[in-house]
Amino acid sequence: MTTQASDADRRVLVRPAWLEATVSSVFTALGFEPVDAGQIAHSLVEADLRGVSSHGIMLVPMYVERLNAGGVTRERELDVLHDAGAAIVADARGGMGQLSSPQAMGLAIERAGRYGIGLVSVRNAHHFGAASRWAVQAADAGCLGIAMSNTTPLMPAPGGAERVVGNNPLAIAVPTEAGAELVLDMALSAVALGKIRLAAAAGRPIPDNWATDPSGLPTTDAEAAVLGMLLPAAGHKGFGLALMIDVLTGVLSGGGWGDRVRPLYREPDRPNDCAHLFLAIDPELLGGIEGFRQRSSALAERVRNSATAPGVDRLYLPGEIEADRARQQRRTGVLVERSGLDGLLAAARAVGAVVPTGGGQD
Repeated sequence: MTTQASDADRRVLVRPAWLEATVSSVFTALGFEPVDAGQIAHSLVEADLRGVSSHGIMLVPMYVERLNAGGVTRERELDVLHDAGAAIVADARGGMGQLSSPQAMGLAIERAGRYGIGLVSVRNAHHFGAASRWAVQAADAGCLGIAMSNTTPLMPAPGGAERVVGNNPLAIAVPTEAGAELVLDMALSAVALGKIRLAAAAGRPIPDNWATDPSGLPTTDAEAAVLGMLLPAAGHKGFGLALMIDVLTGVLSGGGWGDRVRPLYREPDRPNDCAHLFLAIDPELLGGIEGFRQRSSALAERVRNSATAPGVDRLYLPGEIEADRARQQRRTGVLVERSGLDGLLAAARAVGAVVPTGGGQD
């Protein structure tokens, strides 16, 4: 491992394959089958490759603590509770979201192939990492994919001083002639809580429009922000959309919603009880996939080739910066926060995982 000494964030360059093998070893040591441990690891490392460190390896210590305390189960199979053809309600039985989510989106894709649309509502779930991964799963199958989740309340209503709704992530992926080229992935807070936790671990201040302290006042102190509240993106608009995602996930599925969704970083022995929604739309049954791909590609090119403001060299589509970063880091190595790597290695030692050699760059 080679420390980037000039990087104020104290990031470390490691080989992606080594990082994935190390994370996989942790979950194998916790009793997961190797294929499932590998799937969890691939999901987390992919987030780091895309530069979304808040959903990458920094989550491993939290997952380990919850698995050891019983707040997450080792169940892997979805339990289908209600099957109405194009729509399904399923129970994840408290298992890892990286295992239940590909099954749920797979069901949505299969039903979209029959009916033109497939919707799978999942309750009794757990954190599923980056939402874009599951939306892209549908886009790679030729469908328009949508994935969303609710979270424990993190944001107040506009003008409020109490957490009432989560920052509830939403992802949409669109197939084009070039593949899954249009990928939106956003939490509905100004930033994800994980970014604030990374800043707190590194002792960095945060912008004053990210979060409040526990009293509801905007703060630049990351540690105070962790104890306070996230601010919604775009004010009342972000709050309103987050509230509706709570309806589309927890209220619709009969699962957790509002403060019935438990915190990830507290009460590790209690189920998280979040809820997810996966939606696949098959353009083939709604007028033809090729025409859709051509039109979505034309839309992408229209945006990419539109006029730029002074001093701007390139315009990016949603998800394009992350995709470019992932391609580069697969070649050169992935930069991770030193605090995140230290947490991963400490978790590996705690569970007796075998850490492979060869993590550094030549």
